[in-house]
Amino acid sequence: MTDRTIDAINILSKFCGKRDLDVLSQDELEKEFGIRQVDVAVLFGGSILCGADEFAKAINSNMAKTYMIVGGEGHTTSTLRNRILQMFPEVVVENRTEAELFDEYIRNKYGLKADYLECESTNCGNNITNLLDLLKNEGIEFQSILLMQDATMQNRMDAVIRKYVDADKQIINFATYTAQVQNRDNRLEYTKEILGMWKLEHFISLLLGEIPRLTDDENGYGPKGKGYIAHVEIPELVRNAFNELANEYP
Repeated sequence: MTDRTIDAINILSKFCGKRDLDVLSQDELEKEFGIRQVDVAVLFGGSILCGADEFAKAINSNMAKTYMIVGGEGHTTSTLRNRILQMFPEVVVENRTEAELFDEYIRNKYGLKADYLECESTNCGNNITNLLDLLKNEGIEFQSILLMQDATMQNRMDAVIRKYVDADKQIINFATYTAQVQNRDNRLEYTKEILGMWKLEHFISLLLGEIPRLTDDENGYGPKGKGYIAHVEIPELVRNAFNELANEYP
């Protein structure tokens, strides 16, 4: 482990975990975007448990006119079920989707609930398409939307929705956590505790998996490749960090 490795992890974490607001507040929203409420705020399945805490902050801060949770069952669902069961042993978690689990969590912890749940989507692509279909079916028009996703996938979620909505829509990103690492006694660790956080090696693998997806070439998800997402510009600093980390963790 070197300082360059640590820097590389932190650079990728910040790039993937896109945030357009420093904090979830109406004052911050007005300062950055000139509005005090977005039309829709969405929490996506795939986030770790602290994402539900941030979503509850958004509700309590009156950040949106409509609140939605999107997520069916995927590779992160079993982890979410286990985390919620540890905190609320009385909650039934079996056969429940991530949207239902997050909604149950904020109901038990904060006495809050989302306005709408979307429980069929299983990946970033249909997270967005199913969300847009639900909005259309419910007659909810929007000009501004707040997206809240796991920090490893926030940049990709932004790229997906940009593929499907008009350029005049105001897309506001708020990754559900910010994770940085440090060297303590020659041991790699997070700089702060984050509820439900991935094990460090898994977090690194998630970051390494994102850059090839976001790269707009024949192998990536962009218009020059699979066409799943809109174009993403990857700065040289981020590309170099990816190469450094990929060499460290082949």
